[in-house]
Amino acid sequence: MKRPLSAPDSLRRTAHIAELANVGPESGGLHARICRRMLTAAALADLPTSVQLILAQPKAEVDLHFPVHMDDGEWQLFRGLRIQHNDALGPFKGGLRFAPRLDADTAKGLATLMTLKCALLQIPFGGAFGGVVCDPRVLSRGELQRVVRRFAVASRGHFGPSYDIPGPDQGATPEMLAWFLDTAIQLAPAGSQQEMRPIVTGKPIEIGGLPGRAMSVGLGVTAIIDELGEEVGIQTKGLRVSIVGFGHVGRQIARSLEYGGAIIAGVLDRGGGVVNPAGMKVDALAAHQAITGAVHGVSGARDIDAVTFFGTESDLLVLASAEGSVDAKCASAIHARVVIEAANAPWTPEGDEVLLQKGIEVLPSILCNSGGVVGSWLEWRNDRLHGGVTMEAFDHEVRERVTMASRRVRIARETFDTDWRTAAYTASLEFLGRVYALRGIFP
Repeated sequence: MKRPLSAPDSLRRTAHIAELANVGPESGGLHARICRRMLTAAALADLPTSVQLILAQPKAEVDLHFPVHMDDGEWQLFRGLRIQHNDALGPFKGGLRFAPRLDADTAKGLATLMTLKCALLQIPFGGAFGGVVCDPRVLSRGELQRVVRRFAVASRGHFGPSYDIPGPDQGATPEMLAWFLDTAIQLAPAGSQQEMRPIVTGKPIEIGGLPGRAMSVGLGVTAIIDELGEEVGIQTKGLRVSIVGFGHVGRQIARSLEYGGAIIAGVLDRGGGVVNPAGMKVDALAAHQAITGAVHGVSGARDIDAVTFFGTESDLLVLASAEGSVDAKCASAIHARVVIEAANAPWTPEGDEVLLQKGIEVLPSILCNSGGVVGSWLEWRNDRLHGGVTMEAFDHEVRERVTMASRRVRIARETFDTDWRTAAYTASLEFLGRVYALRGIFP
């Protein structure tokens, strides 16, 4: 078993690097929490101090303010962010979020996770994240379009098909990404407009999107269960599943698992939870949610509150909710054999610690939602090559990439005798370490 440093030496080195990078214990935000966990894994991987320092903070932080003309004739100032964490493997890649609570710390944490995710998959992308601080639900369609287009104009020069490629995150629809793309095309020099198509992923099929991308996260989750299920004691057929978060990601995972023979026994969204041990149909849940705004009240299921929902017995709990939604109280109530982090960092530090102490098998987000990144990479590559990816090839590539990533995590877990998340981080960092060893650090 590989132990590059003794435990005390490892802790001292990790604390020293965290202090040099200004992510000490007093830093309580998402970025600091993810970074400290990453540095713990970096010590296991025996990553050079220089590389650890590079990865502890983003390469660039873009902070923008831009005015938008509102429907009432007034002007409103909006804030846009883009955190470009690392591009050692390839262009920056990461989501665009349109939400009222977006901040730089959250964006830094999610950009760091994206770097680790791409390294785990060994695809040629780096990590980034950003978006606009706004609430799309209170904006008219015209106002939202002007926000997206003004952001695209204000951030001109910070995005590009070979530099930084955004994709969808919370609040971002394919139509909004189409507006972003169209704006980028209008701003491009004459003769190069059509080369801008790969600047975004997750766009409508009619303008270069891939039909399989909408289900790529769910496809990846089923591939993970196929590869690691025996080790954690689950298989898709007959699996009783509870899902926290029933947005786009939660729904597509539910559909993929249902297609594989799983039983969707419980769903929790912002309006509350519903359970039926005999199972519920995903299409019926989605239709009810579309009409009422929540799954509460769906026919054939029992309504329950959030804490009771977490305590409901299931084989698999899928966390497809927002960051920090699983606190210590929820984690203490969890009565599932395996937890899949389908969303990025869905836990609070206290909730994460409770799950670790309870000994529940927790498969981490940089593995469990990695199918979406493979889908984005295939869309980007397809746009650059002007077509050629078939649905059969798409499904095969997603499953193959995620399966290989699952094997790397298993090997790291066995090698370092650690939990699944630390193992995933370590596998990512070992690959990044080899890349930096080959490339060196300029100058």
